[in-house]
Amino acid sequence: MARFFDVDDVTDPRLKDYVGLREASLRRSLEAEQGMFIAEGDKVILRAAEAFEARSFMITPRWVPGLQGVLDACDAPCYIVSEALAEAVTGFHVHRGALACFQRKATWTCEQVIEGAGRLVVAEDIVDHTNVGAIIRSAAGLGWDGLLLAPHAADPLYRRSIKTSMGAVFALPWARLDSWAHGLDDLRDRGFTVIALSPRSDALPLADLAQSLRLNPRPIALLVGTEGAGLSEHWLGQADIVARIPMSADVDSLNVAAATAIACYALGPAAVTSS
Repeated sequence: MARFFDVDDVTDPRLKDYVGLREASLRRSLEAEQGMFIAEGDKVILRAAEAFEARSFMITPRWVPGLQGVLDACDAPCYIVSEALAEAVTGFHVHRGALACFQRKATWTCEQVIEGAGRLVVAEDIVDHTNVGAIIRSAAGLGWDGLLLAPHAADPLYRRSIKTSMGAVFALPWARLDSWAHGLDDLRDRGFTVIALSPRSDALPLADLAQSLRLNPRPIALLVGTEGAGLSEHWLGQADIVARIPMSADVDSLNVAAATAIACYALGPAAVTSS
């Protein structure tokens, strides 16, 4: 059972894991160094607790009843704080009133993500944590089997990624490729058709590709690129097919998370297997 402590001092050293959560660069190095991550909100905490060991909780009183089951099942300190103190410690308004710190652990390897998969999203160096979280949520919700990330992509276990994914990051298998230059080789060796999503004019319209996959189903790996620049020429050059979402009104492309969601729906199991 969790051990409860009332805390009313913003400088209390027991709250050190929660200090400066808005400072992304500091938090990334701190969390990697200490092997931890932060989950925000009761629903996300409940999902995280199913797969990871809690280090501590920082919660306002009104959220304790909803997390009682998790708190009863773990041996970790739970710091009860006011909303004002939570905001002062973290640097932002904790509108869901509940934060928890969990211990990182190895989850899936690339081998485990690829093995038996029929549909994978492969993200190049996407640096925005919100985009990574949204991609994970779309892939999970639309029936895809996993996510592979290039070495320099944003951390799926960073707080904003977790929050945007609504905890899907704890369920969808994901792993980080060892090599940007050669990371796609294993997919091709295992029979995946590598599909690059790009707005370039000579790309195959997404609807036409979906029709082709209905006629000839096969494992697919969907490549999505960085914010702004899109996929690198190196990754585009390794694709078997380049596909695009046709655009209107002089808009050249969509945000990478929105584009990935559309592609996951159009090429997902429900769409491709329907008549």
